[in-house]
Amino acid sequence: MTHPHYRIAIAGCGAGIAESHLRALAQLTDRAHIVGMCDVSRERGQVRATQADVPFFTDHCAMLEATQPDVIAICTPHPFHASIALDAFARGAHVLTEKPMAIQVGDADRMIAAGAAAGRLLVVNFQQRFRPVVERARVFVQAGEVGQLMRVQVSESWYRTAKYFSEVPWRGTWRGEGGAILMNQSPHTMDLMCHLAGQPVLVWGWAKTRLHAIECEDTAQAMLEFAGGVPGYFTSSTAEAIPAPHQRILIVGERGALEIGDSRLTLTRFKADVRAFAAVSPSPWNAPEMTQEVLDLPGDGGGHLAVYRDLFDAIEHNRQPRVSGQEALMSLELANAIIYSAHTGGSVKLPLDRAAYSDLLRQFQTQPQARTQA
Repeated sequence: MTHPHYRIAIAGCGAGIAESHLRALAQLTDRAHIVGMCDVSRERGQVRATQADVPFFTDHCAMLEATQPDVIAICTPHPFHASIALDAFARGAHVLTEKPMAIQVGDADRMIAAGAAAGRLLVVNFQQRFRPVVERARVFVQAGEVGQLMRVQVSESWYRTAKYFSEVPWRGTWRGEGGAILMNQSPHTMDLMCHLAGQPVLVWGWAKTRLHAIECEDTAQAMLEFAGGVPGYFTSSTAEAIPAPHQRILIVGERGALEIGDSRLTLTRFKADVRAFAAVSPSPWNAPEMTQEVLDLPGDGGGHLAVYRDLFDAIEHNRQPRVSGQEALMSLELANAIIYSAHTGGSVKLPLDRAAYSDLLRQFQTQPQARTQA
């Protein structure tokens, strides 16, 4: 079968994450080729462009005009994702952007609307959705084996040292990232939580800087309420070091449960619905009988390569990609809601008030906190 051949441009080619895109595209030479690269740092970007033997630019608009790509891959720091995506849509290109898709939901809304108006796809690189353990958990949920949700609980540790922040000064700043752990490390796991359990409808957030000399949060947690009054809890930190598994996702329902611990998936099935069992059991102490299956499912599911393949297939079959802008909006809105709740002291009902969050973020960006240890 003959596939179309796609012209790819890369914005932010000097970034470390761009290496993952280059490795993926090196395995797709029958379907795509790079036509140009850009980066605001000529020193970093020129090296990559020279290695790939493609033209180098310091301005993404100049690159778009000169190369006319089918797809632009955005690897720049988060605050530039939205403006580059809007410029790309205006020039007829599809967009694949690194996470988070933007630093605030208002910008993400504009990206989604611009892509729809241009008839072009917006894909966000949440490659963890392609992990075998996540795909199997999704099938379990979609098949109804969990039943109605009873509880969602997520925790993760992304331990970092001071060097991580000092070597890249924009990390952990309001201007450079629009937050810290909630905008850098946690989006993947928040996306998986929303992918499996749906987006929460109510958020009580807490965010503190407990270890690192940064402006923004290195530790965050939230009490959550999902549709139907289902309780949830999320916690994440770059300040704590814990033994594996570093990522834990627990979803409990009336008919079963699943637990993800890195690459291990535990599937539990109840022989009776817990509500029905509670109503008829003659014992005040018994629980329903249950069976358990423990699966080791290592691997990243293809990582960036899988994302590119899905994007190309979505273009060719006129369908939405597996991680569309609308899908990726869920975790960004949750991150914004946790920050907003943490700094205003109240619960936040989703959808988040776009204008109110934009005002809060602007305040932080114009009067940033000192980079001091908490």
